[in-house]
Amino acid sequence: MPLLFDYLTLKIIWWLFVCVLIVGFALLGGFDLGVGTLLPFLARTDEQRRVLLNAIGPTWEGNQVWFITAGGAMFAAWPFVYATAFSGFYWAMLLVLFALFFRPVGFEYRSKVADPRWRNAWDWGLFVGGAVPALVFGVAFGNLLQGVPFELDGFMRSTYTGSFWGLLNPFGLLAGVVSLSMLVMHGALYLQLRTEGELNARAAKAARWFGALFMAAFALAGVWQAAGIEGFRIVAMPDPGGVVSPLSKTVEMVEGAWMQNYTTRPWTMSAPIVAFAGGLLALLFSAAKRSGLAFVCSGAAVAGVIMTAALAMFPFIMPSSTQPNVSLTAYDAVSSHLTLNLMFIAVVVFLPIVLLYTSWVYSVLRGKLSEDKIRKETHTAY
Repeated sequence: MPLLFDYLTLKIIWWLFVCVLIVGFALLGGFDLGVGTLLPFLARTDEQRRVLLNAIGPTWEGNQVWFITAGGAMFAAWPFVYATAFSGFYWAMLLVLFALFFRPVGFEYRSKVADPRWRNAWDWGLFVGGAVPALVFGVAFGNLLQGVPFELDGFMRSTYTGSFWGLLNPFGLLAGVVSLSMLVMHGALYLQLRTEGELNARAAKAARWFGALFMAAFALAGVWQAAGIEGFRIVAMPDPGGVVSPLSKTVEMVEGAWMQNYTTRPWTMSAPIVAFAGGLLALLFSAAKRSGLAFVCSGAAVAGVIMTAALAMFPFIMPSSTQPNVSLTAYDAVSSHLTLNLMFIAVVVFLPIVLLYTSWVYSVLRGKLSEDKIRKETHTAY
């Protein structure tokens, strides 16, 4: 099979693909998590809670495709990262997994029994399934920016030297607040787009509060990263266009190193600008009751935040705080040239299909949801 691109180009393309998949999950699965987090607080009656559930119930499983695909892409394109991350973040991953268990069973079983205690219990289960992953994902990103305590031996076997509790450091928790507040804002604006009356007004209010928290936390994290956190910088490395071992480079930790890409490549500043501008415009459009534009701007803010972290770290994917020279990068933690080429062809074929059916589903299910609609369709609605 002919190779479509040289090895270095494919390495960068796959870094972009993984970023796109993570952004895709945050945009679509993210508002699902946000709505789940708001479920016990935004709705006052059972019918109002069912409105919220039916806003995301028909599509949440399809949105999980982006999460699963991102994990699969990481396994195929960055096997060293996959192995090291899933070992080092094992307990955090389990926490996310067990929290996510509440989602399918919650949607399926909640309305099967009319007992208020039964339904209330599942509502809180769906809250856990929304809030815990949203928080943990941010904590994980916060720890990547600080470096993860792992080492590689001469046989490329990774050893994680930290602990689960070590992940819950101040900067990691701040990144968790950024992630949680951002996705709750995104979810609230989606509800403002899909609901009417009291729920619409409460969703707008929640969007304002969590939007303000998100932008304040994101700004604080940016200042903290620039002034108080040591980043990573490659000092020496073999040709990144060839086959490179993670053991063959020299890396140093320098305060403010994560700002280097913004200095050498000024266009990367567009990511944090989009994050702040998107968040601010989302709140302004929400206040003006332009819910569609508010939701679009919120999505831009979500994408901007993720790309801010990704572009600051590039080419690092998973830096090591205990053995910086073995930090995993987009140049040396990748699969073979042939593997990246084959997967590129698969993505070019199948990603448009996913985008098409996702767009079709949302076009069919568009429109407002109301308590009257739930009453009329009580036997088929969630």
